[in-house]
Amino acid sequence: MLHYTTDSEDARAPYTAHCFDDGLLVVVDGKVDACGPAAEMLESLPPTTPVVDLRGRWIMPGFIDTHVHYAQTAIIASYGAQLLDWLEKYTYPAERRFSDPAYAREAAEFFLTELLGNGTTSAVVFPTVHKASVDALFEAAHARNMRLVTGKVMMDRNCPEFLRDTAQSSYDDSKELIERWHGRGRLHYAVTPRFAPTSTEAQLKLAGRLAHEHPGLYVQSHVAENRAEVRWAAELFPTARSYLDVYDQYGLLGPRTVYAHCIHLDAADRVRMAAAGAVMSFCATSNLFLGSGLFDRDAANAAGAYVTFGTDVAGGTSFSMLRTMHEAYKVLQLAGQTLTAVDAFYLATRGAANALGLSDRIGSFAPGTEADFVVLDPDATPLLSRRMAMAETLAEQLFALMILGDDRTIVATYLQGELAHDRDAAPQFARPKPPVRPA
Repeated sequence: MLHYTTDSEDARAPYTAHCFDDGLLVVVDGKVDACGPAAEMLESLPPTTPVVDLRGRWIMPGFIDTHVHYAQTAIIASYGAQLLDWLEKYTYPAERRFSDPAYAREAAEFFLTELLGNGTTSAVVFPTVHKASVDALFEAAHARNMRLVTGKVMMDRNCPEFLRDTAQSSYDDSKELIERWHGRGRLHYAVTPRFAPTSTEAQLKLAGRLAHEHPGLYVQSHVAENRAEVRWAAELFPTARSYLDVYDQYGLLGPRTVYAHCIHLDAADRVRMAAAGAVMSFCATSNLFLGSGLFDRDAANAAGAYVTFGTDVAGGTSFSMLRTMHEAYKVLQLAGQTLTAVDAFYLATRGAANALGLSDRIGSFAPGTEADFVVLDPDATPLLSRRMAMAETLAEQLFALMILGDDRTIVATYLQGELAHDRDAAPQFARPKPPVRPA
């Protein structure tokens, strides 16, 4: 059993890793009651307490994905483009289909099943401009009792007409969705301009108004992912000091704001993000796949910024946070930087919860937190089992899990103590029929 504690709610504060070779997690009414060494704790349990024996497996808090696009699931592994071309060629046509509520519902169910099958219990998610896409995702997450952050994409220029809203309609639609979903169960609403180049100044102004009219909302978007994108933003907003400054000017930078990528920021931008309490989502598999660049974690740490992990499917190539941590290690190696496995698992659990302001609810096994957790199999594959047998320390074991693990490693995923994914009983999905093409 592994989890982390800190002396501060600040994700940048030093943490302590707690590992019990034979641990016990006590769950009462969906919340953590206690955790610790099984030998000491079993004797204190009432004799009728049901006990699930998972010896030989790892138990840890569920993973938290801070940036992923559910509407892009079907275009994962689409070949050969960098960011701006990729959006035009693959993303926008795929997102067009989410005007259909039935399609959105089916896609939402598949998406959440994939997350849970990879041990992800909470996520910050992009839908599309369509209200139906937001309703479908919130409905599916609420039915599963899953903690989720999402909100309607706002996009009123530099995009296909079939995905374009207006500044006013995006504001009105978002208010309606906020009233319907924010704070319902375990759901949170995020004001979601796609990225600055696809929003007019009027839309960004209204996005900032939304964020300030409704305390407790999140904000999510993209910044400084690709050099061509950065140049484009500079052309569209010539009075802004930087790409990040565009968001700041409209009140879209502060606590509970999550910006994906953050690769091509300068020192002043990183300091500004840190001062604001904004979150950087490091999307390693996407950055490599789209050739966007190498995230500078040392610079982010030096500035004191929050850093978390995002899979960024479908620019990203896997729903697995294990695979995402694996690629993050490689990205930082290329940059002459380091990422230990102990640190990586912290960033994917308690660190992300702290950064999102949710550490009182998720990310650890502290008493009173929601019992979202994942069970990992160190013998999931012959190669992983062989490597784990040679590991002599906790750090080595975690590193082997991080480098060799994937969805096969996830035995089970629990939401508030209830089984939400069982590897050995996972549903099998039929391949969708291809669309009928004209002769």
